[in-house]
Amino acid sequence: MSEKLYFASDYMQGAHPAVLQRLMENNLVPSAGYGTDAFSEAAREKIRRACSTPEADVFFLTGGTQCNALVLTALLKPWQGVIAADSGHISVHEAGAVECGGHKVITLPQQGGKLRPADVEGCILTWQKDQNRDHLVMPGAVYLSHPTEFGTLYTLSELEELSRLCRVNGLTLYLDGARLAYALACPENELSLGDLGRLCDAFYIGGTKCGCLFGEAVVFPRHDTVPHFFSIIKQRGALLAKGFAAAHQFDALFTDGLYGRIGEPAIRAAARIREALTEKGYPLAFDSPTNQVFPILDEAQYTRLTASVKMGFWENLPDGRRVMRIATGWATADAEVDALIALL
Repeated sequence: MSEKLYFASDYMQGAHPAVLQRLMENNLVPSAGYGTDAFSEAAREKIRRACSTPEADVFFLTGGTQCNALVLTALLKPWQGVIAADSGHISVHEAGAVECGGHKVITLPQQGGKLRPADVEGCILTWQKDQNRDHLVMPGAVYLSHPTEFGTLYTLSELEELSRLCRVNGLTLYLDGARLAYALACPENELSLGDLGRLCDAFYIGGTKCGCLFGEAVVFPRHDTVPHFFSIIKQRGALLAKGFAAAHQFDALFTDGLYGRIGEPAIRAAARIREALTEKGYPLAFDSPTNQVFPILDEAQYTRLTASVKMGFWENLPDGRRVMRIATGWATADAEVDALIALL
């Protein structure tokens, strides 16, 4: 095995012990397929309670890109597109999955990784006032992620304003929660699962990056927001025959508030790394309070550190320096953080 330190992403380990334990406990229990089993319904009910959405439709899928492509395809009419930050995951890191479904991603400039309500309103009004709008892609949905690609967080007032704009103008609001556990664990976070249930038309609760072997939970807070979504999942080849395998994992995450706590080690680890980088004179590209840290490295620093540390590449700067990403996760150990800080 390599002796490198692994900070490239937050899905580089298997699963939280509680998740593995739940899978082992039920490993030999025969269950109906396709999420029609009692275990899946029990997990859905726990998620409904946590989100304060008693009538919600909940579906278990395997990954974030799959969620984004399927949900947005289902929410949008054929002539509509989705508004997203130009740094948004659907804009840059999903190989055109949404466009492959026939819907344009309408990008707007990001501010700290976030969409500004004023920019969203301007985009909607520009289309509404354009006399040639029938020749243009109509904005039909707004895509957010929380945390954002830069690890930043929406405030409650920002989400409320975006929700209001969508409802006044007939758009749907969809939130990508791939790293949602790390937002919930962050002291600076203002949004609860209940807020998402109240303000969004659809969102997903990340599992792959947050303690599951695999899996995400798509939540439509209002029943029948997308009629026959089950059939859409099947059409796209995304329906898990062993749906109970995902359900066991989310049942464990939503027992005794684990999902709200599971990100805490990652937040503490990232804070220590962020502080050490600053103290040692490494500039940071973004002011992120969650589990992603973005140091700017010159050539010598890059060569020296990447010999021992696996980091994610973010971008090249015009002056030749690189922005790298250090990501912590639910399983990041204090000893790993100590070793990284020593290398700095």
